[in-house]
Amino acid sequence: MTLPRPPLIGITLDHEPGSERAFSRYPFHALRENYLTAVSEAGGLPVCLGYGQNADALMDRLDALIITGGAFDVDPALYGEEPHPLTTLKSSRTSAEHALLRAALVRDRPVLGICGGMQLLAVEAGGTLIQHLPPEQQHEQPNPRHEPGHAVSILPGTQLARIVGSSTMSVNSSHHQAVRTPGRAKISALAPDGVIEAIELESARFALGVQWHPEFTLDPGDRRLYAALVEAAR
Repeated sequence: MTLPRPPLIGITLDHEPGSERAFSRYPFHALRENYLTAVSEAGGLPVCLGYGQNADALMDRLDALIITGGAFDVDPALYGEEPHPLTTLKSSRTSAEHALLRAALVRDRPVLGICGGMQLLAVEAGGTLIQHLPPEQQHEQPNPRHEPGHAVSILPGTQLARIVGSSTMSVNSSHHQAVRTPGRAKISALAPDGVIEAIELESARFALGVQWHPEFTLDPGDRRLYAALVEAAR
């Protein structure tokens, strides 16, 4: 019996310029291993995406897209604002991820935006971002990222609620920006202080963004989220 082909899940990579003290003296891509493991354990085949390829050609071959997070911010010019002094840009990465996101949505490919990927999804939906959260809100947790930082409330009647099967989740928190307004997206989770923690596009078959990092699988809902992405990609 022929086993079903695992869906190809494209995962965006970070980009570093390289230095004598880095992995390479020359520019390189990088990604934490657990992004790939989470997809593999859910039954998908992870494919790492660089920046030099044509987004439409890639999404013609891929079955789903994950836009990852990183130590940088979405260019505020995309939502009509000037940069905050603490906003850090990686223009080439944002341009590449934005093109991939648009190509995926046009083809109705499943999309999962993680951390900065969620913020890009919100901006693509016409939303705006808080460029720097007050430190007292503590969304950059002091404890390790493989431990929970706070809980989130999953809003009833959302696709996320149906996927995770719970009204709350324990999540990690590693971001200084957040979604201010979701645009055409629907809010699907909130932190105790009211910060938007998840969004989804009702116009898409599967287009979800989460502010936390589900690849650490701290909560049972994280594995269910990846399983749902892979199932939607089949």
